[in-house]
Amino acid sequence: MYEVGMYGGSFNPLHQGHVRCIIEAANQCKELHIIISNGKNRNEIGVRIKYRWVYHIIKHIGNVSLHILEDDSDSKENYTSEYWEDDSKKVKKMIGKKIDIVFCGDDYNEESFYAKCYPESKIYYFKRDEISSTKIRSNPYKYWDWIPNVVRPYFIKKVLLIGGESVGKSTLTINLANYYNTNYIDEAGRELSEKSGNDELMLPEDFTEILLRHKINEIEMLQTSNKVLFVDTDCLITKFYLQFLETNEQERIENEQLADTISAINNYDLVLFLEPDVEFVQDGTRTEEIKKNRKKYSNQIKSIFDEKNIEYQCITGNYQERFLKAIELIDGIEMFLYFDGAVKDIK
Repeated sequence: MYEVGMYGGSFNPLHQGHVRCIIEAANQCKELHIIISNGKNRNEIGVRIKYRWVYHIIKHIGNVSLHILEDDSDSKENYTSEYWEDDSKKVKKMIGKKIDIVFCGDDYNEESFYAKCYPESKIYYFKRDEISSTKIRSNPYKYWDWIPNVVRPYFIKKVLLIGGESVGKSTLTINLANYYNTNYIDEAGRELSEKSGNDELMLPEDFTEILLRHKINEIEMLQTSNKVLFVDTDCLITKFYLQFLETNEQERIENEQLADTISAINNYDLVLFLEPDVEFVQDGTRTEEIKKNRKKYSNQIKSIFDEKNIEYQCITGNYQERFLKAIELIDGIEMFLYFDGAVKDIK
C-alpha cells in the first residue's frame, strides 16, 4: 500500500478505461490525487463537466481528491517539455506531499513527462484498453458501451416533434423511441388537460405546470436514454395553445414569457415538423377550431419557431412515409463537428 498516489488525464471524455484505472489506483494508495488536465485553448469539453463526471465516479471513495490543472497549449501535440516542468511543480504544490507513485497508461514510456518530471516517484503503467477518448469523440454511438452512464447524457441527441393537432406526433414519437430502443417524453399537456375535462376550460396555472413539468421530464429522461431522446412538443407549442385560453391578458403574458425563457435554454439536434396532411381524428380532447383551419394554425406554429430562428424539417405523406423520412433524418445527424482536429462542442 502506497501512502500518496497520483493519476492524471484530460478525461475528454471520461470512459470506462479511466474508471478502471481510477478504481485500481485508489485500491493501492492511502490517498489518491486525480489531476484533471484542461486545455483552455483546445476546444475541450468544459472542465466543470469533466470534474462532475470524475467526481461522480469517486464520491463514494474516501481516499480520493480531485484537482484541476489548466494550460495554454493550443493542441496536445504542442504540449511539449516547455510546459512539463512548470505543470509538475503546480501538481506537486496542489498535493503538498511526496508523491510515492504515479499511475498512467502504458502508452507512456521513460521519455514521457511522467517519467521525466516525477523521478522521485515510482511509475505504475496500466495496460491500455482498446478504447480512447479520441475514438469516443469520433463516434460515441460506436463506442457507447465504453461510455459511463454519468457521461452518456452529454452525447445523447434530442429530437423534437412538433406540429398542430392530430398530425400523428404522439404515435410517431413512440414508434421512433421503440425503433431506436430509447426513451420518449409525452406531451405534458395531455395529462394535465384532464384536470378540467376540457382543454378550453384549463386554468392559467395548468399551463405554467405544463411548461415546467415538460422541461423537468426532459432533464430526468435524458439521464437514462439510449443515444437519442424523443420529445413530443415543447414550450413553444404550449405558447401557441395559450391563445385559446380565455383568461386575463396579464396571466397569458406571464405564461408566454415563461415559455420564451424555457425556449432560450432548450436545444435540439433535430426538429421534425409534421404537416397536417393526414386525416384529423377527434379523440375528444382536440379543438374544433383547429380542425376547421388546420393549415392556418399549422402556419402559425411555424411562425413561432421562425421568430426564434429554430430550424425544422417538414414531414409529409402517409404514416409509413413519415416514419421512413424521420429515420432518414435522424440517422443523418452528425455526431460532432471538427475544426483543425479539435472537437467543437455543438451542445
